[in-house]
Amino acid sequence: MITINQIKQLREETDVSITDCKKALEEAKGDIKKAKEILKKIGRDFAKAKKKREVKAGIIESYIHSGEKIGAMVELHCESDFVASSEDFQKLAHELCLQIVAIPPEEIPLFKQPWIRDETKTVRDLIDEYIAKFGENIVVKRFIRYEI
Repeated sequence: MITINQIKQLREETDVSITDCKKALEEAKGDIKKAKEILKKIGRDFAKAKKKREVKAGIIESYIHSGEKIGAMVELHCESDFVASSEDFQKLAHELCLQIVAIPPEEIPLFKQPWIRDETKTVRDLIDEYIAKFGENIVVKRFIRYEI
């Protein structure tokens, strides 16, 4: 039997809807680790379906590292101004800038890199999670890394 505390824990750890957390826990027979894997697969499938949708809105985010010797800019697009102006979308853009600053310049295949905050995920996984969260396609149009 799935408890409300298990659902709450999974929701807090994944930021996925309560309904999806409950379904994943039921499928995983209460195993949180397996439920996370199920949610990750659902998120990837959802993101794959959204990738054909046109992105018309977005933001440009920048970050200059302390010491002012390394910086990055990213142009991040989504489907609506509503999502583009959200705090979570802006957080994603900032996280991408931090990722770009943290990588050596010769390792530019951004999407295949392990995410600097959780190396069990790639940058592609991170973006796919946000696609599932917003229900909109998200595309990194351009990015650049500067270093003196």
